[in-house]
Amino acid sequence: MSAPVEAPLAANPVEAVLRSFRMPHIWCPGCGIGTTVNCFARALEQSKLNLDKVVVVSGIGCSGRVAGYLDLDSFHTTHGRAIPFATGMKIANPKLTVVVYSGDGDLVGIGGNHFIHAARRNLDLKVICINNFTYGMTGGQMGPTTPVSALSSTTPFGCFEPGFNLPHLAESAGAVYVARWTTYHVRQLAHTMGEMLRKNGFSFLEIISPCPTLYGQRNRLGDGLAMMKHFKQQSVLRHGAPTKEVGIELQGPIAVGKFVDIERPSFLDVMNEQLGRTLEAEYAGCVKDHVPD
Repeated sequence: MSAPVEAPLAANPVEAVLRSFRMPHIWCPGCGIGTTVNCFARALEQSKLNLDKVVVVSGIGCSGRVAGYLDLDSFHTTHGRAIPFATGMKIANPKLTVVVYSGDGDLVGIGGNHFIHAARRNLDLKVICINNFTYGMTGGQMGPTTPVSALSSTTPFGCFEPGFNLPHLAESAGAVYVARWTTYHVRQLAHTMGEMLRKNGFSFLEIISPCPTLYGQRNRLGDGLAMMKHFKQQSVLRHGAPTKEVGIELQGPIAVGKFVDIERPSFLDVMNEQLGRTLEAEYAGCVKDHVPD
């Protein structure tokens, strides 16, 4: 009797956008960055976008490694400068879908100036920020989102500075789309990423992610699984909440949901409209000057 023929394994949909030859990745056990990449890959698959026109830009840090693992046109840039690189790409080729994928330290610490001005200009960028409350790659220092009283390598007696409320910062600076989820909320993440890919203007997604090796260990939050359970228990769904009310404390609740989804002209829309009016006026003046009496 012949052995039964095994059915072929179904292809993993995320492999189509991954550089599998670079696996295994470097992220620590329990880190949430890989989970976000899985969500992003599924969002891309469902979006039906031409992947030859999708660009991923990242800076330096643990989350900055994402660009190197995605089988797309990707750019691993200098520390804090992911948004300026992305700005140049979008303005040079407006047909591109430009995604900025990096961490809290890179985007709003080292690169905070670029973040607020890109939002103010309403550049058509999709900014995904992995917030693990620390500089994970360089030793676990305090970052721009580290909660008050949290321990880090540079705050051994607790952090004395209030951290940024990133959704509030993004909205205040001019973002047209602002949302927050944790790495526990995988379906919501994929859905939100899909909405961002279709949104015109500066879109911002904050993803609260565990860093059990440094932040979690120092603050006695447990391993990666314990931190995920914490996200599940402490997350409070607050679609449309005023962003000034969604700050995060060390052990407090985590407001999640879509907070902002508005429309206003993007930078390129305004630029093209104004340039069009200027050129039209100049052309009309030239025609008038050359019409014989």
